Amino acid sequence: MHIELPEKRYYTIGEVAKAFDVNTSLIRFWEKEFDELKPKKNAKGNRKFTPEDIKNLKFIYHLVKERGFTLDGAKTHLKEEKKKSLTNYEIISKLEDVKAQLIKIKEQL
Repeated sequence: MHIELPEKRYYTIGEVAKAFDVNTSLIRFWEKEFDELKPKKNAKGNRKFTPEDIKNLKFIYHLVKERGFTLDGAKTHLKEEKKKSLTNYEIISKLEDVKAQLIKIKEQL
C-alpha cells in the first residue's frame, strides 16, 4: 500500500485516516490496542501523529488489513518478530514506492 502524505512534523488524525482510507475511530481504537502508537495530544485532546507513528501505523495496517492478522496475532507478531518483520516490510514498502514512481513515468511517456 502506497500512502501519499505531505512531508510534515505532525499529522492530524483526519489526514491519517484519509491517507489510509479508514475511519478515524479505527485509528483511535488501534491507538488503544497497540503500545507502539503514541500520538502527541494537545490541551484539547487532539491527536498529532509523528512520521514515526505513521511508520508504525503502516506496519499495523499491513498486518491487520493486508495480511489478515487478528489484533492479538498482530500484537504478538510485533512483540516477537518485530525486527525481522519490519526489515522485510521496509524492503517491500520501498519496492512498492519504486513501482509507483515507474508507473508515473510510464504514464508520462
